[in-house]
Amino acid sequence: MNKKSVAVLGATGMVGQRFIQALVNHPYFEISVLAASPKSAGKKYSESAKWYLEGGMPEEVKGMKVVSTEARIEADIAFSCLPSESASEIELRLAKQGAAVISTSSNFRYDDDVPVIIPEVNIEHVGLLLEGQRKRRGFEKGFIVKKPNCTTTGLVMTLKPLQDKFGIESVIMTSMQALSGAGYEGVPSMAIVDNVIPYIGGEEEKVEKEVLKLLGNGRKDAKMKVSCSCNRVGVTDGHLESAFVKLGRKASVGEVKRVMREFEGEVQKMKLPSAPIPPLIVMEELDRPQPRMDRYAGEPERAGGMAVAIGRVREDNVFENGIRYSLLSHNTVRGAAGNAVLTGEYLFKKGMV
Repeated sequence: MNKKSVAVLGATGMVGQRFIQALVNHPYFEISVLAASPKSAGKKYSESAKWYLEGGMPEEVKGMKVVSTEARIEADIAFSCLPSESASEIELRLAKQGAAVISTSSNFRYDDDVPVIIPEVNIEHVGLLLEGQRKRRGFEKGFIVKKPNCTTTGLVMTLKPLQDKFGIESVIMTSMQALSGAGYEGVPSMAIVDNVIPYIGGEEEKVEKEVLKLLGNGRKDAKMKVSCSCNRVGVTDGHLESAFVKLGRKASVGEVKRVMREFEGEVQKMKLPSAPIPPLIVMEELDRPQPRMDRYAGEPERAGGMAVAIGRVREDNVFENGIRYSLLSHNTVRGAAGNAVLTGEYLFKKGMV
């Protein structure tokens, strides 16, 4: 198999490093470009990046020379995790050059012609929107696809089977979000030790908007009400969320668990390398899921961190036809790099890259 060449934009940061972990020795993709800010350009990756993740820096990238994101970048696929303020110009340039840009950045996320994708949930939105995007933006071959906010991702994966089977009228969610979601230097240690911060700028608005777009039909948003409250807690990785869902019809706890356990997307049927089987893991222990124990849920091995763990499924005492549960997703794997790589695998197998 001829592998597709990929560039990682923002390669020195935490999410960039997750991309590298996911792409080293990948059966479909080969890292050809590591790109970062001009201050890192020209150095070996081992000299320009401080490695933050478990397992150490892969040998395959240590000697690669980092290029500037301002330079011309040649690759079939560009996986982007650039800061939103700098991503727009760079991603547009690469798409116009013919690259498939699959991005974790929030820029363009709410544009009508830009698909925001969780592969198990709404992969069909890609085909609905790309043709219009190319025409509107002057792309001949390239395109831009976005992944949603990391907090949105786990929540929507649990909502999708409930929406399909029972319908959903409203959702209330409270998050307890890991520090890695803010980047290595994002939250000062003195601010989070012995503390919980009950505010993450822009997070609640993103979740409330993205849930509707993801669970819509690609043209119109879903018709449901969504309200959330987001908190930063002293956990390294893994967003834990409490969800309260008003279903369209009555469902027992047993029915809800069964529907969640049976849920799968086209990417599972295709057995793509990064697709977790199953994508939702329903736990029976009273005190699970927990970030330290369950953040890397998912099989096969390459899909570790790609499954969403669910627990404490029970009836709600306030909502009519209500259900409540806890969910955990790895915010920089399923919520960022892993979701983007799985999207790229699907596009590759469908001949869209």
